[in-house]
Amino acid sequence: MGAWLQRMSMVILVSVLTLTGCTRDPINSPYETGDLSENTLYTAFVRQSPKYLDPARSYSNDETPFTYNIYEPLYGYQYLKRPYELIPRAAAEITPPRYLDAQGNVLPVDAPGEQIAESVYDIPIRPGIRFQPHPAFAREPDGSESYFPLRPGELDDKFYLTDFPKTGTRELTANDYVYAFRRLASPRVASPIYSLMADYVIGMQDYGKRLRQRDAELRKALPAGQRDLPWLDLREDDGFEGVQAVDDHTLRIRIKGKYPQFKYWLAMTFTAPIPWEADRFYSQPGMAAHDLSLNTWPAGTGPYMLVESLQNRRHVLARNPNFRGEPYPCEGEPTDQARGLLADCGKPTPFLDHIVFNIEKEALPLTGKFMQGYYDIPQVERGEIGVAMLVAAGDSPDKAKTYRDHGIQLPTTIETSIWYMGFNWLDPVVGQGDTPEQQEKNRKLRQAISIAFNWEEYIAVFENDQAVAANGPVPPGVLGYREPPEGINREVYDVVDGKPKRKSLEVAKQLLAQAGYPNGRNAQTGAPLILYYDAMTGGGSNPMFDWMRRQMAQIGIQLDIRSTDYGRFQDKMQRGAAQIFLWGWLADYPDAENFLFLLYGPNGKAKHGGENAANYTNAEFDRLFEQLKYLDDGPEKVAVIDRMQAIVQRDAPWMFGYFPMSGGAYQQWVGNAKPTQMVRNILQYIKIDPALRVSKIDEWNTPRWWPLWLLVIVVVLAIWPSYVALKRRERQTAFGSRPATPAVQASKESQS
Repeated sequence: MGAWLQRMSMVILVSVLTLTGCTRDPINSPYETGDLSENTLYTAFVRQSPKYLDPARSYSNDETPFTYNIYEPLYGYQYLKRPYELIPRAAAEITPPRYLDAQGNVLPVDAPGEQIAESVYDIPIRPGIRFQPHPAFAREPDGSESYFPLRPGELDDKFYLTDFPKTGTRELTANDYVYAFRRLASPRVASPIYSLMADYVIGMQDYGKRLRQRDAELRKALPAGQRDLPWLDLREDDGFEGVQAVDDHTLRIRIKGKYPQFKYWLAMTFTAPIPWEADRFYSQPGMAAHDLSLNTWPAGTGPYMLVESLQNRRHVLARNPNFRGEPYPCEGEPTDQARGLLADCGKPTPFLDHIVFNIEKEALPLTGKFMQGYYDIPQVERGEIGVAMLVAAGDSPDKAKTYRDHGIQLPTTIETSIWYMGFNWLDPVVGQGDTPEQQEKNRKLRQAISIAFNWEEYIAVFENDQAVAANGPVPPGVLGYREPPEGINREVYDVVDGKPKRKSLEVAKQLLAQAGYPNGRNAQTGAPLILYYDAMTGGGSNPMFDWMRRQMAQIGIQLDIRSTDYGRFQDKMQRGAAQIFLWGWLADYPDAENFLFLLYGPNGKAKHGGENAANYTNAEFDRLFEQLKYLDDGPEKVAVIDRMQAIVQRDAPWMFGYFPMSGGAYQQWVGNAKPTQMVRNILQYIKIDPALRVSKIDEWNTPRWWPLWLLVIVVVLAIWPSYVALKRRERQTAFGSRPATPAVQASKESQS
């Protein structure tokens, strides 16, 4: 028992000393002492590490904070301006193309698009741009390469790029972009952009076929499943005529016909430069087994470089010491000045020294740590947390006060994306119709439904007011979008006191009667009109489905929900068997063409396998779309977009639904933060105030020691009776009090 009491006392003492002497400050901090005072931004990623950091393969949203800040495409987007404005990144300027006819003669810039056989882009590359330090460039004093070829056993203890102590660099040239374009056609890369790019870039498709043949020859003598393959050197031939280096600082790209939207492709990391040295470095035997590749350890010229990578745990970006320092923008939207977003005008970027990404597998601990101050931004690439916090603040005064007290910034922006409800044009009831008379009736039916289906209410109920009702397919931030009331859909809305107002249900009922369904019944047979909504998941009791039924019931239409799994739903869409459906689109580039092509007849999903999910066809719309593809930005292009939107507003192949909002969530010490779905290299512009961060975290996480001391008192009080009883037993025998020892007894007798 005595030993037990001693152990308990020691436990209490050690606990107190451990808590009071902790090396983290405050005691619940997930970081080491001093980390939070550094010029480092802390954020999170969820589920798992990014899979592809090779720019030729990367096409996932969670990969973009890495790829767009490590690599430099030729072009990018101005961080603050809306509509989005294309600007040069590694290129010296945005270069308009030269146009050639079929004989190779130069055409004027205003030549009709049908006469243009080829567009030639001569893009100047900024001199002096250098790659990040990387072992692929390392050389010995005698000029020989440090890590090529690797000697036997030299790779045994190397699993991270930082395990290679020697690094080097060199200047970026046009040949690095040539090599990158060639890699897009490589069968070893399997780039998701290759097939689309090959349709436009001259000679790229044939080059891809030649690469497949070369790769097959190299693999011929190897066993199946071999991971170490001989290097497929893409410098060995002349490549293809569509992408060539005119000189070290001039890149020439030739595409078929005229396609002004091609310039936006040059702002995507698919076209970022790849040094051949890095491709060769990672092709050496053993690299694949050690997970060393461009997918895990990039080699770029951007503002940051990957310096730590622990899969599914932690990734760290550090300032690229070779980055030249691009100036912060000096122009933006009208409200940016008041928000302080122009205060750093002209200052060299990036501002941060490091960005740390820690894994958080669940939303609750992520949000909790953000509120404690341990994350500066919950997730760089996603706006859901910001939107969720805005909704929570609207629902709970306590949470709203907490966010205000913490100075949390929750700005929002409308994304360049759309959710719409489509009518299948192949359907006999809601589709195009097979006679002029039936076409007119079906159109009025679609218009009646579009009026009755109140998207403003849908947004309030199911999107928590974090969206904007759409009047057409072109979203805000894109050339051709017009703010209401100028841009309203006049088939669905009236203008009252300068504001759009949804037409009344009486108007919808009149249109329904003209369509042949007075009071929701077939005028000839008296049968009720039953329409079918095809959904991917859920059952009939889903609140959204119940709400949709009520919307239709307002004008007498019965809505039947046909729920299927994702695979069967996709099959229905491919066959054109769905009647009414909900669909969405997120822009790849900020151009109206990227939305209007969703209604272009030759892109029909059922007949052509395209993205026109409604299978809509209209000869005038298709003619204008083909004209739009040739138009440069300007009044003529806007006029064509206006006409195209008016056509689909009248035809109503979609209920245009809504443009969702994206919301940022930023601590008060985070500066220059502006939510955006299109600009991906935002880490270059963001800054933090570490001193304010430390101060606020200390304030919000001050240790409360009284519970600990209370615990100690409770434990002592619990132990004390046992301690007293133990001492009492030590003084007793089985027959009462323990007799004194002889020495003690003799002492007592002498005293007496």
